[in-house]
Amino acid sequence: MLVLASASPRRQELISIIEEKVIICPSGADESYSEDISAEAVPEMLAVRKALDISKKYPDDTIVGCDTSVIIDGEILGKPKDASDAERMLKLLSGKTHKVITGCAIFKGGKSISFSETTEVTFYPLTDNDIKDYLATNEPFDKAGAYGIQGKGSLLIKKIDGDYFNVVGLPVGKLNKVLKMI
Repeated sequence: MLVLASASPRRQELISIIEEKVIICPSGADESYSEDISAEAVPEMLAVRKALDISKKYPDDTIVGCDTSVIIDGEILGKPKDASDAERMLKLLSGKTHKVITGCAIFKGGKSISFSETTEVTFYPLTDNDIKDYLATNEPFDKAGAYGIQGKGSLLIKKIDGDYFNVVGLPVGKLNKVLKMI
């Protein structure tokens, strides 16, 4: 059985493209990390930690752990704490290109493999009104980087280079290929 170590409704929906019957078991693993680790390495490290945590509960199943980060100028933009934090993030992203990196880890039968997928996302320059209007949708508050590409946040995006589903939170195509390898 495939077990997803994530509470994200977006990941749950996307993994069903690969496998319809999936056990959802969010990990309670510690998501802190040392400042010594590059921002680009954090998502994969956290994905491994989450998959390892859940593999103890489901030792005979295939565990998938994931973590997605929005990174600009070496800074990881997590979920905003409040409206002013979301506004700060959107101003940072305005008119610039940033990286969305999803780390994935798979544990199966004593074997493990992990990888990261990177997509570059370019925002249009945003006016204060653009940001205010987007904040009013309440969409930014449960998403890393304070935006969701699959909703009203798509209106902020000029272009992407890479896997769209990676920005949503799960690189479906690559994950499917790796699952077949393990």
